Amino acid sequence: MSAVLASRMPRADRVDESPAALPEGRQPALRVMPMPADANQNGDIFGGWIMAQVDIAGGTVAGKLARGRVATVAVKEFTFKQPVQIGDLLSFYVDLVRIGNTSITVTVEVYAERRPADPKVVKVTEATLTYVAIDGAGKPRPVPR
Repeated sequence: MSAVLASRMPRADRVDESPAALPEGRQPALRVMPMPADANQNGDIFGGWIMAQVDIAGGTVAGKLARGRVATVAVKEFTFKQPVQIGDLLSFYVDLVRIGNTSITVTVEVYAERRPADPKVVKVTEATLTYVAIDGAGKPRPVPR
């Protein structure tokens, strides 16, 4: 394989290191710092732990819009862009994509503020989730307008 062709192919070990910044003028739905108990055997934070935090952040916004209980019904996309490290301060930003009759779809972007001595912000995760508004019996109900 030629060097030119090889340089055009995506590689799993190439991570986007371009600096990011926290979104200006927006409040995160959730901010949390992962701890050593949240790490895997390699010292990175478990993907499942991050997924749970994304679901919590998205669910808080969906629940507010639904004015009550919501349940996660779909995860349409989940992309891990960078590993999350112990001590990263994570900020979860939620954007509304769509409100249906009983459902609410949101995107969640996660940014990590790392290395307090040499501060750097990186986008680590993004996901699209759908929630359904539910009543006290767990049955779908209309989202108030």
